[in-house]
Amino acid sequence: MPRPLIGITTYVEPSTRYRVWDVPTALVPTGYYELVQASGGTAVLLPPDEPEAAAEVLSRLDGLVVAGGPDVDPVRYGAPRDPRTGPAATLRDAWELSLISAALASGTPLLGICRGMQALNVVLGGTLIQHIDGHVTSPGVFSWHPVRPVPGTLYAALVPEESEVPTYHHQAVDRLGRGLIASSHATDGTVESIELPAPAPWTLGVQWHPEMDKDTRIMSALITAASTRTRPAPSSPPGPVQPSGL
Repeated sequence: MPRPLIGITTYVEPSTRYRVWDVPTALVPTGYYELVQASGGTAVLLPPDEPEAAAEVLSRLDGLVVAGGPDVDPVRYGAPRDPRTGPAATLRDAWELSLISAALASGTPLLGICRGMQALNVVLGGTLIQHIDGHVTSPGVFSWHPVRPVPGTLYAALVPEESEVPTYHHQAVDRLGRGLIASSHATDGTVESIELPAPAPWTLGVQWHPEMDKDTRIMSALITAASTRTRPAPSSPPGPVQPSGL
């Protein structure tokens, strides 16, 4: 059997230096595709495209990972911008919110990581806390803190024990989106993972960065769900994501 094909969204940087070059780049840290490969999948990177192409792209994939990155623009969930919120990533927002909408519509197994979890919540009408303290210790350095699973959830079935996870975020889920439930929390009460409970398609978001850990249980579960999925024929793309309001 061929390994499931897993799409990973990418960061978009206007200036990236390597060797003699300084150019705009679509990139992703190696931990993302290495975790997919270590869990039994084949990774393919998804740079931003026209939002209308999302459904067609998803029809060629078995699973989707929405990577971490910059803050989701507050306009996407109808909130005024907090001065501590980062600059808008307009291309990524438009592309990734459309990909998530298409994945939900097609039943494509979906894992949202950090920003990806927040984007999932926004697509389903949820909102975000634009700044919290204590989940970033210093710029560019991951910290670790315990996460407690909620019994009876998908996440708890995968990781039943309290565990230390690598974290780097200053925003968090506020109001949960339609159908979503919280499946783990930090000790300060921050929602650390969200999911769509069965019988919904496999959909999980985690606020931390599993690509920085050696634990493959979450990604392996995505790969298992992707390996049993029948890809649908391309369909009409979903409509644009509208702000949900407060």
